[in-house]
Amino acid sequence: MHPDRDPFDLVLPPAVDIREVGMRDGLQLEAPLPLADKLAMLEALVGTGVRRIEATSFVSPRAVPALADADQVAAELGRWTGVAFSALVANARGAVRAVDAGVPDLEYVVSATDGHSRANAGRTTAEAVGAVGEIAGLAHRAGGTLEVVIATAWDCPFDGRTPIVRTVDVARASVTAGADRIVLGDTIGTTTPMRVVRVLDAVRRVCPGTPVGVHFHDTRGTGQANALAAIQAGVTQLDSSVGGLGGCPFAPGASGNIATEELVYMLEESGVHTGIDLDAVLAAARVTERAVGHELPSSLYRAGGRSVPRLTEQTPAGA
Repeated sequence: MHPDRDPFDLVLPPAVDIREVGMRDGLQLEAPLPLADKLAMLEALVGTGVRRIEATSFVSPRAVPALADADQVAAELGRWTGVAFSALVANARGAVRAVDAGVPDLEYVVSATDGHSRANAGRTTAEAVGAVGEIAGLAHRAGGTLEVVIATAWDCPFDGRTPIVRTVDVARASVTAGADRIVLGDTIGTTTPMRVVRVLDAVRRVCPGTPVGVHFHDTRGTGQANALAAIQAGVTQLDSSVGGLGGCPFAPGASGNIATEELVYMLEESGVHTGIDLDAVLAAARVTERAVGHELPSSLYRAGGRSVPRLTEQTPAGA
């Protein structure tokens, strides 16, 4: 132990990079929203100071009707500067659509298990991995990047616990084929801190030098703990969704993501810089709640933000 380090200190980085996924992952289970409501959400989210936003996904409108307006959303992104927008794709056709719409920074989902891969993309894991090279080429020729998101990296709703070797093999093959980054997804919100660290370590061993991020769901209440474990293990790229909105439509039981405001609160109160204004995120959550028409699951949002001491009879208002 370092002689000057408090034995009770957590080992945390000075800063992390949070990507807001509420516009895509957050809305994909919702009823389709008017474009004006989505743009109001985007305006509010950009105002939080977040530097990366997953704006939409170019997938079949029949499969995900809530995101059928991807081209319309993409056409509006130029009104905001200083934010890196990305889009999720499920195949090369979607990648072509995204690039043509002016969004060259792509996220391509590959499920580590065949059960989820067939439900989500209609093909096996091996077949999905086989498309990484083509999609990477499309992104790179357009001046963008490709991030491979490994879904069911820990558990699958159809195949059960995912063997670590399956996740490792997908990561290795994806990087070899041209992926610039890897993100590990806890699609159904089942993993725990020790399992998080073990898979992270295994993936980073076979992909040295490749950034590895994480995408956790809070389905079973372990999302924040998993995020903290990943950060302590050296991860500095995390996904979260305003208000904790979202889930996977092709994974039974997969509910909301980590709430952006809860992640920001935990990190900033722990001395980790996020560059995101908590009050602005809470304001964006209010805009989002009005747009979707139902309460958001975030505990911090329901609590109203940071704790504020209440005035009592012994504390005059002007004191």
